[in-house]
Amino acid sequence: MRLLLSLVLAAPMALTAQGVRLRVPATVDTLPNGLTLIVHEDHSVPTVSTNVWYLVGSGDEKVGRTGFAHLFEHVMFMGSQHAPYPEFDTRLEAAGASNNGTTNEDRTAYYEWGPSNSLPLMMWLEADRQGYLLPTMDKAKLDAQRDIVKNERRQGVENQPYGISEDLIAPALYPAGHPYSWSVIGSMADLSAASLDDVKGFFRTYYAPNNAVIVVAGAVKSDSVRRMVRRMFSDIPRGPTITRATPAPFTLRDTVIVAEDRVQLPRVYMNWHTVKAFDKDDPALELTAYLLTGARNARLTQGLVYEQELATNVSAFNASKKMDGDFALLATARPGKNLNEVKRAIDTQIARLAAEGPTARELEQAKNAFEARFLNRLESVNSKSEQLNNYYYFTGKPDGFQAELDRIRAVSAGDIKRIVSQYLRGPRVMLSIVPTGKKDLAATREAVQ
Repeated sequence: MRLLLSLVLAAPMALTAQGVRLRVPATVDTLPNGLTLIVHEDHSVPTVSTNVWYLVGSGDEKVGRTGFAHLFEHVMFMGSQHAPYPEFDTRLEAAGASNNGTTNEDRTAYYEWGPSNSLPLMMWLEADRQGYLLPTMDKAKLDAQRDIVKNERRQGVENQPYGISEDLIAPALYPAGHPYSWSVIGSMADLSAASLDDVKGFFRTYYAPNNAVIVVAGAVKSDSVRRMVRRMFSDIPRGPTITRATPAPFTLRDTVIVAEDRVQLPRVYMNWHTVKAFDKDDPALELTAYLLTGARNARLTQGLVYEQELATNVSAFNASKKMDGDFALLATARPGKNLNEVKRAIDTQIARLAAEGPTARELEQAKNAFEARFLNRLESVNSKSEQLNNYYYFTGKPDGFQAELDRIRAVSAGDIKRIVSQYLRGPRVMLSIVPTGKKDLAATREAVQ
């Protein structure tokens, strides 16, 4: 009852012949300088969330200058002309609000959330760092954030068990020069090589109003938000027009990699080249990940972890992105087991799913699990603002909620059979990470069963 009431308050519904249709209404406006503003009113709770996307990620970087997008995410928190460091954080905290940022291959996101009366402060801070960051940027700030990012890389890649997979999979999965052929965090060498002029140039190119989308969701009035944003952002000049080259099509080569690491148990990674986000096959790939590892009774989880006791854990996920996509699966072997045993069991289950498809009950469970998680996210204005930005970026329409549910609901058992056969039975990148000195535990190249 609580969830249903929340959804009714937060997202008006319209009755159709098919039943209740989900709507998350939003207005879209574009300022003369190119800045896009999306506003969604949700007065169920007196809170507000802002979600600012700059349409730049690691996929916009160049060979030899990787890691810039993530590095700049950190630089954006180092203060601006009228809000010097650390005022961005201290002012929001004093207002009862919080903030953070994330970077991926396609975009860099900054978000704040707090009581609805903190929105003017949030927008003023975002406008100041969009329009007045460069005057305060210096080498000391860059070096400080560069060291933090390098330490993140040490913690998450170099000193993290199995972390070396970050550097090994992407360049094997995508051809040299492809926008997704390096990790989001970049290399130590490229981070070290980033100069102050490089970073300023990156800001001038990508952190302009015409490359940004702001979503405001929560207990606000659309008209007042539009007036506020125009007043605060209109004087910031438009940046250069950005053109992104479409990566050339490629055919993945079957690749086997073995790496040693300071780990206790061997782990195998399998990655396949698939499709872009919102491709017609994307929903079936999402459900396939659940069918394989999404629940205790999923095919690989039940088979490898509980029945055959070959693996301690197994997981799969679909990673469809703006310019391309891939599907990943990993499994960690139990003590005394080698990765060839694990690999054969995985290949057997994938072959069965391709030949037989899921049962009606399996497919229904997968769809229900997806829909439950999807609807739960609608209880949070933070999640809604992120999704509004996501849908707008990929489809040009912010309210894509019902359309996404429809795509998932439409997936058939035949669709699962086809996409498993088409994508997961073909060439793949297979990486084995084994304890130092134990290459004999690695998976070897064998014909897929």
